[in-house]
Formats: sequence, structure tokens, C-alpha cells
Amino acid sequence: MAGSTPRSRRIRVLFVAEAVTLAHVARPVTLAQALDPQEFEVHLAHHPRYRDLLGPLALAEHDIHSIEPAQFLAALAAGRPVYDLPTLEAYVAEDLRLIAGIQPDIIVGDFRLSLAVSAELAGVPYIALSNAYWSPYCRQHYTVPELPLTRALGVTLGQWLFSLGRPFAFALHCLPMHRLRRRHGLPSLGFNLRRVYTYANVTLYADIPELFDMQHLPSQHRFIGPVVWSPKDPRPAWWPHFPRELPIVYVTLGSSGNAGLLPELIAALGELNVTALVSSAGTPLPQQAPANVYMAAYLPGEEVVKMASLVICNGGSPGTHQALAQGVPVIGVANNLDQYLNMTAIVKAGAGRVLRAGTCNSAALVTAIGAVLRDASCRDAAARLAARLAAYSARERFAGIIRDYCGAAGLGN
Repeated sequence: MAGSTPRSRRIRVLFVAEAVTLAHVARPVTLAQALDPQEFEVHLAHHPRYRDLLGPLALAEHDIHSIEPAQFLAALAAGRPVYDLPTLEAYVAEDLRLIAGIQPDIIVGDFRLSLAVSAELAGVPYIALSNAYWSPYCRQHYTVPELPLTRALGVTLGQWLFSLGRPFAFALHCLPMHRLRRRHGLPSLGFNLRRVYTYANVTLYADIPELFDMQHLPSQHRFIGPVVWSPKDPRPAWWPHFPRELPIVYVTLGSSGNAGLLPELIAALGELNVTALVSSAGTPLPQQAPANVYMAAYLPGEEVVKMASLVICNGGSPGTHQALAQGVPVIGVANNLDQYLNMTAIVKAGAGRVLRAGTCNSAALVTAIGAVLRDASCRDAAARLAARLAAYSARERFAGIIRDYCGAAGLGN
């Protein structure tokens, strides 16, 4: 950089990914690759369960423990805290060993909540990757997700009870972190779950601000734009042969979607005059499918979306960002709170629809798919968002923020 003071060595950056979903690994990988290896020595710590999907990486990798995705999703489905105190204690111990071995100048974490303790104990600056709808500075409506109370009492009564009890439930989810920080002599973060999820020296939101009502956002909370990623070149044998004349509907429920919905989705798509490309995100594929449905464990999502007229996903930010970056409307079949929060912003912008995973069936899917494909206003809204997304390069913004932070802190000198 012109006018900057030369550094005596490369900045050592440690990325720590909590591999409970593929997205929490894909985002750090994408951003790590944005850093110039001439300026930065990059390390990535992650559980290797998603390693085969990442392709070659020009960085140092370190294996760490993460709870099983099934355990993570089961906790969300039951409304339980994702991490108990013993798990967080084990994470902190592992984090500290990792930090001692690598001696990073700065740490970047994606949903590795223990870094709010371990990085502070080690005296290393910590950057958290998150989404704006989890920000304590975001004014947000909370739709009741699929929980035991909605299954037992229905959505209407479930929403009323959820709205009444959510502050208490969120406080309960904060207890393990409260106890963890107190045990290590650190001040409590209080009982605001959104603060617990986003606490760091710097917090970066992989979103655009136009979709969210942010109030008094402090300077250390920054928007970098969506971090779009897809598996490396997983083209199935049928790839050269599927018809492209009809509208293409891309279905990907991701690693945190409800795989049990695939049969309903496939049945619905079989009734429509479309070509459907279905990615199961590694879950077993159905034995049979209608002639217009083409299935694979993984597909090159960014390439498929460029051809698609509609994307059906779990409503989470990775799938919706991939679609909206190309101006493609989305249907989110949402299951957990994260997905509902993300879809709330997209529906408000007019660029998609949300269906409840707990009540979704083939008939509802046929109706929703047909409606979105016919809705010019939905396509126009998606195109407007694509223009806004194009103004944000998450890779460039992230690299600039890291460079500026390290320069201001005198790291690498």
C-alpha cells in the first residue's frame, strides 16, 4: 500500500470454523482465500467432516473438534441451548492449545462461540463472522420456528407463546456462556443471546444493510456483503444432457435443511412444467424421481443458479444469497429460527416466499412454485437486490478490514 509503513513479517491469521453446518466452514474458507499470501500467513482450524467439498486450499489446516451436525440440529429442533458448559469448556481448552501452537496475530471465527473466552484469555484480537439478523442492533420480528410447541399446539398459539417466552428462552441459552466467562474471571456478556452470538473485538455481517433495520450500529460492527460459495466442480453424469428449454428450478436444502421434505419437493416438481435440479447436500437420494427431476448429492450451485428461474432452499443465508446475487427469486422452506430470520428480510423485500417446513406438503409447494414463477414483481425485487449485492465484494471488504485493523494495531511490526 502506498504510504504505509512496511511490515517486518507477514500477519498470521487464524480462522476457526465451527463445522456444525457447511456454511460455517465455507464462509471462513472463502474469506481466508481473499488474503494475499504475500502479506498474510493463513491458518484454518476446522473439523474435517466437510473437507472433501472444499477443494485444494493454499493455507495451513488444523483439525479441531466440533459437535456433530445432528446434535446441533436436534438442539435447535427442541429449542435447547446448543452448547452446554462442559462442551464450551472443552472448546476453550482446545482453542487455547491451538492459539499457543500457532501464535496468531488475529483470530477470525465463525460460530465458534468459545472464542469469546479463549481469544480474550490469550490476548489475541478476535473477529466474529455472523449475520445481521443476529445483531443486538437489529430490530427484528421473531417468527416461531418448528418447535415442539408448534407441533403440539399449532402455529397460531405457538407464535403467541413463543413471543411471550422468547426473552426467557434466549436468556436460558446464554447461561452456559455466562458461567464460562465467570469461571475464567471475565465479565458476563449478560443475557442477550444476540450479544453472545456476535461478541468480538470486531463483528462482520455477511449481509447487506439494505435488508435490515439497524439501530445505532457501532463502528466495530461492519457489513461486508454475502459470502457466496459452492462445492468445487461436482458435475454428475447427467449434467451435459438435462433439458434447458423449460424454466429451471434449483432445489438445495443444504446441510441444515429438513431432508425429510425431499420426497414432497420432488413430487411437487414432477407435477410442474419445469426442469428441476436437486442437490441433497449429501443425504441419501430417493430411489426414483419424475422424468423432469435430476438429482445429485452436490451440484455446482453458482453455475446452476445462473440458469435458474427459481431457487428452493432451507431459507438460510447461503442459499438465498447465492440466488439473489443472480437476481433469482427464492422459496425458503424454513425450519429453524436462523432461517426464519433470514427469510423475514427477503419476504419483506418482495424477493421470495417462505413456507413452514413443519406444515409443508406437495400441494403447498406446487402452489408456491407456480405463484413465484408467474410473479413478475418477485423477479423485479430479486433483480433489485442483485444490483445491491453486486456493490458488495465480501472478499475485498474483508481483506481491507483485516489490513486496516492490523495496521492500526501495529500487528506484524
